[in-house]
Amino acid sequence: MNVKQLRAFLAVAQCLSFAQAGERLHLSQPALSLTIKALEEDLGGQLLTRTTRNVSLTPEGETLLPIARQLLADWDNTEELLRQRFTLQLGKVSVAAMPSFAGNLLPAALKVFRQRYPRVNVAVHDVINEQVLEMVDHRRVELGVGFEPESSNTLSFTPFYTDRFVAVVPMDSTLAEKGLVTWDELLHHDFITLQRPSAVRLLLEQDLRVQHGRLSVAFESHQLSTVGRMVANGLGVSAVPSLCIQQMQELGARCIALEGPIIERRIGLMTLADHKMSAAAQALRDVLIECAQVTQAL
Repeated sequence: MNVKQLRAFLAVAQCLSFAQAGERLHLSQPALSLTIKALEEDLGGQLLTRTTRNVSLTPEGETLLPIARQLLADWDNTEELLRQRFTLQLGKVSVAAMPSFAGNLLPAALKVFRQRYPRVNVAVHDVINEQVLEMVDHRRVELGVGFEPESSNTLSFTPFYTDRFVAVVPMDSTLAEKGLVTWDELLHHDFITLQRPSAVRLLLEQDLRVQHGRLSVAFESHQLSTVGRMVANGLGVSAVPSLCIQQMQELGARCIALEGPIIERRIGLMTLADHKMSAAAQALRDVLIECAQVTQAL
């Protein structure tokens, strides 16, 4: 069976007239008759009884009628659903983003996306950088935002910008009055940072090891917001990517430029290199890149 044959059968079964069914389907009666004949040959028996005066259904035709209705309804619904997804009238997309991006720059991009595609659902996975890579690699999400991977044959990386780590200090700290601090000055205070295996923690330990040795940590947390609150309450100091500056300031801490050494990494979008993205994922990718360009210009 094929869809054309089912539509022909359903039209004749509903109209009980080849002439009326042909008009509905914009088919000539000979073409319609050939389509019904082909369907009957495929199925192995007669579905319609046709005389010079009327058309009626055989018992097998009566059996097929409700099934044909359901099959064609499912087909039409599937066509419409996919059409809506391709035109972004409906859809769903999942994105994984490391917390420093998810809690700071991602909401603004999602607002733009929602204004353009109000009926597309977005699922956000706020996870550490290593999990972002894993979720994209295992196709649990179509898009990931995080630090540039060192090397990968399966992932494609689109850079947004290069982010530089900044110092985070309490408002009443002597360091808060400075416009620039060194790592030597910062590490003389109790240090607060994220727990392993956070990419932020690993980057700090890796880049500081040569000049400053092993990183001594007084307090650690899984959440950047908790780190910010600890600093704001005078428990110590920290260092975070610059995209977290607004979040840290809202929590009551002060951010200052850092040097000696300057720690920076590229942040961008990760997708599977050999994977064709859905229309919704492609649209969200375009919005993320657009918003990153606007942020970089500012």
